[in-house]
Amino acid sequence: MLHPPGRPRQAYPPNGCAILGGMSDLVFRTAVRADLPAVVALLADDVLGRGREAAVVDEAYERAFADIEADPRNQLVVGEQDGEVVGCLQITYIPGLGRHGAERSLIEAVRVRSDHRGTGVGRAMVTWAVDQARERGCGLVQLTTDKRRADAQRFYRGLGFVASHEGMKLPL
Repeated sequence: MLHPPGRPRQAYPPNGCAILGGMSDLVFRTAVRADLPAVVALLADDVLGRGREAAVVDEAYERAFADIEADPRNQLVVGEQDGEVVGCLQITYIPGLGRHGAERSLIEAVRVRSDHRGTGVGRAMVTWAVDQARERGCGLVQLTTDKRRADAQRFYRGLGFVASHEGMKLPL
């Protein structure tokens, strides 16, 4: 379960699984407005992000954050270690008729701070998000990753994700 601001935070993992080496101080919590600059920096901190993200928090990011925060089917989550934001992801819960009315979880915008990549933070965050979907009763978890992100594709396959569909997008 996420730990909203003002409530005690629980270290990963909340379900009592073994803690990854060095991850005992990694906590996941709902992002607050004060986290927005760190989240925007994470989104811009890669080859693809540099070309499509702004360098600073502007009105568009503020509006998007407010919309996510107000929507009970959306959760912007940060991974925090030693008091610093080291990762983020967004979870959207999508109701549907398919799969006998099963809700699905969509994981997007998974980012880990460059100096924390390869340390297990990303694996812990995605595993935690999958556990949240399972606890909620979702029928599946889905995500997309850019075809140019070979390392990300390998990462997700290592977590058990299967490239079962061809995703398509139409920029507007």
